[in-house]
Amino acid sequence: MASFTERMASAFILWLAVCLSGSWAVDRGNFKTCDQSAFCKRQRALKPTESPYRALLETMELTNTRLTLQLINDNNKVRLLLELYRLQGNITRVKINELKPLKPRYEVPDVLIREPPTEPLSLLSQDENGVVLSLGADSQRVIVSARPFRLDIMEGREVLMSLNSRGLLAFEHLRIRKDTQAEPEAENKEEADQTNQAEVAKEEGEKVDDGMWEETFKSHSDSKPNGPSAVSLDFSLPGVEHVYGIPEHADTLRLKTTDNGDPYRLYNLDVFQYELYNPMALYGAVPVMLAHNAQRTTGIFWLNAAETWVDISSNTAGKTVFGKMLDYVQGSSETPQTDVRWISESGIIDVFIMLGPTAKDVFSQYASLTGTQSFPPLSSLAYHQCRWNYNDQEDVKAVDMGFDEHDIPYDFIWLDIEHTDGKRYFTWDPHKFATPKEMLQGLMDKKRKMVAIVDPHIKVDSSYKIHNEIRSRGYYIKNKDGGDYEGWCWPGSAGYPDFTRADMRSWWASMFAYDQYEGSMENLYTWNDMNEPSVFNGPEVTMHKDATHGDWEHRDVHNLYGFYVQMATAEGQIQRSGGVERPFVLTRAFFAGSQRYGAVWTGDNAAEWDHLKISIPMCLSLGLVGISFCGADVGGFFKTPSSELLVRWYQTGAYQPFFRAHAHLDTPRREPWLFGPENTALIREAVRQRYTLLPYWYLQFYHTHRTGEPVMRPLWVEYPQDPATFALDDEFLIGRDLLVHPVTEEGARGVTAYLPGKNEVWFDVNTFQKHNGAQNLYIPVTMNSIPVFQRGGSIIPRKLRVRRSSTCMEHDPYTLYVALNPQRTAEGELYIDDGHTFNYEKKEFVHRRLSFVSNILSSVDLAPDAQFTTPSWIERVVILGASKPSNVTLKTADGQESQLEFDFDSSMSVLTLRKPGMNAGADWTVTLK
Repeated sequence: MASFTERMASAFILWLAVCLSGSWAVDRGNFKTCDQSAFCKRQRALKPTESPYRALLETMELTNTRLTLQLINDNNKVRLLLELYRLQGNITRVKINELKPLKPRYEVPDVLIREPPTEPLSLLSQDENGVVLSLGADSQRVIVSARPFRLDIMEGREVLMSLNSRGLLAFEHLRIRKDTQAEPEAENKEEADQTNQAEVAKEEGEKVDDGMWEETFKSHSDSKPNGPSAVSLDFSLPGVEHVYGIPEHADTLRLKTTDNGDPYRLYNLDVFQYELYNPMALYGAVPVMLAHNAQRTTGIFWLNAAETWVDISSNTAGKTVFGKMLDYVQGSSETPQTDVRWISESGIIDVFIMLGPTAKDVFSQYASLTGTQSFPPLSSLAYHQCRWNYNDQEDVKAVDMGFDEHDIPYDFIWLDIEHTDGKRYFTWDPHKFATPKEMLQGLMDKKRKMVAIVDPHIKVDSSYKIHNEIRSRGYYIKNKDGGDYEGWCWPGSAGYPDFTRADMRSWWASMFAYDQYEGSMENLYTWNDMNEPSVFNGPEVTMHKDATHGDWEHRDVHNLYGFYVQMATAEGQIQRSGGVERPFVLTRAFFAGSQRYGAVWTGDNAAEWDHLKISIPMCLSLGLVGISFCGADVGGFFKTPSSELLVRWYQTGAYQPFFRAHAHLDTPRREPWLFGPENTALIREAVRQRYTLLPYWYLQFYHTHRTGEPVMRPLWVEYPQDPATFALDDEFLIGRDLLVHPVTEEGARGVTAYLPGKNEVWFDVNTFQKHNGAQNLYIPVTMNSIPVFQRGGSIIPRKLRVRRSSTCMEHDPYTLYVALNPQRTAEGELYIDDGHTFNYEKKEFVHRRLSFVSNILSSVDLAPDAQFTTPSWIERVVILGASKPSNVTLKTADGQESQLEFDFDSSMSVLTLRKPGMNAGADWTVTLK
């Protein structure tokens, strides 16, 4: 008979399911506004003014690697320590902490891939008003003004960025609560007087507000044992009107000003069916912002894992185009400027200012700090089929066969929480999934794979091995009273492992070993959901901030939790293979650096056209801050899509980095063949297009792994001087060479795409029609249209023999699509490795430079020291914008020459070379005469 606790758990989950299915809209009342977040309200009440902070120049110390300087708040006499570093790669780091904090303040570990290497700072000048330091190249310098304290980073006469220019630096020092403070013993009195400066000195201008020492939201109380601890700093960006980043928000690519509403919030939360076009927090938080104008791109990385709010204001906000023209005609001299203010609840100020000057420089600078996107297994770039839930092994088998029967390729099938034994992760339902290895072997026989969910809330059950191990080792997060923290989630009462602990992460990783995770095989991968963490009965559906992780409160580390869960899971997958196989882990919650561990998706969206549209700027924003492996639930998680919406979503998803269909438990089944043969054919074609382009996708992920440049990128990244691209977020580039404008309007008969590049041409990949750049092009569309264009001057490899999975296509031949620019040249690359191991790190790959110059198409080795052989060959070359040759000659590396067959379509200027047959990893030239 079930215990009372188990019955209560079942009743709660049933009630929750009814709530989720019966009310599809987010309950905004569950989540705080700035006014309801005491520290945000308190800090936002501070208005731009002369800063109370003054730099004490006599305390300055300058070494070869850093400058240190004390700051004093003239209102309360509390001193801060400023540290300034010049880092390699045109980055400036600014740290501000209390000079003598009552106790240590949290500094974020593990996100930076190393301690950033420094470069020498040199003193250029100094007087009683401040100091000027050289930042090395390009006459860059930083000016430290003393009264009031301010930092200006300059290049020549141009101010690139100013810190505290609006006087909004705020640093709530740690203090002892006055109504609990005892008189210190005599021998400790002097030390207490020093460390508790605020209690000894008269604190002018500071008052005790509600929420400083205790805060209540709905029925939840936050005890705040450390009192107020918020930090804030403002940044001014002269000449800037466009800022981007700080995901995750369901909003436009270009960030909006926040003067008339809430700031953008960064606080990882489980928000089901989120609202669009607002600054509410969602599942992940990356505190990185990019600023761009036609001259320069810069970035700000605010390294703080506590709840954070970001205010944006602009002196051009609200001005119409006419208003801006009027300013121009009247000779208005006002320079556009964007002001940004960061406010965090605890921790220190630790900010990295990335000075570009190009967008690709900023990507490189950020990658040097937090690492690049992990290089995924090639199969994970293919199509994924998921729903909550596939019922049992027979259901999995039937869905798998359905794809074969309808000739639709797929690589991964997914299992949600119902596959487990009573929501106990690392287990299988003994009735529905009784023989998981048999199921996995059946998939492996078809060269397919599976993903199973493993969430970080652990069922409190004395018969559950995982729970017993975590409890006996003391690995659970603690509540404020020192007991194991428990909350409600899918299993009912659940504990939450403390993933901030390296020993806990190591233990968790060991649970993925084949002898620990019973029923697992090498083709089983992992999905980490609910890792914000989600606590159904917690404040804002998450963990109480006064829960503890060793010496730290949850408030200090909150936004890191999902980052650590994915880190430990990815490490487990690597370890189980002896370090040979690349992992694949999908996470819902993330932070800066999460790109190193796998993929993310945009969470619990809905089957609505606006949710389809928002998937584009959401993934573009993530790519700009290092997380390239992004996608949205195809079809929408909640609600039921029309067949038109479902088809359009497949067509969009096929051109986004992570391509997975997913659906809620209460929605009707929506496998691709359930909407009639016509729609099945349309979905099949979209999925097949994805598979033909896998060589190009894989090359782009190799590049992002090497450089940090986003795979799916806004047009302005490649066309930084074209203002028409700066706010575009209904179309995007994949790498440099493919432009995609998905159809995201219901009933659309046409779309207008902006084709960039004044002296460029673009080729429609379906019709091979050539179009000039720097124009808005109207494109009539039907239901089978996916407007995609290849840039003139590029060479893109494809595999046209689509099979049931990507692994089945491993040794298949390539077709090269050569799109000529007006100068009749083109270039591209081809990258090949084994697709799944880390052997590429040992130089086991093929990397070729493909170029077309002076009527000669050639393949040259970009990595002569690499060792890898491929049986794949080049079976076709299609040259767009070509002239008809009289003959075509192939010359291979051994000096052999042969004449190639070709067809020429004079109406479209398309030349097709048939069966050239050279090995994809070899040197060769093809000459057109």
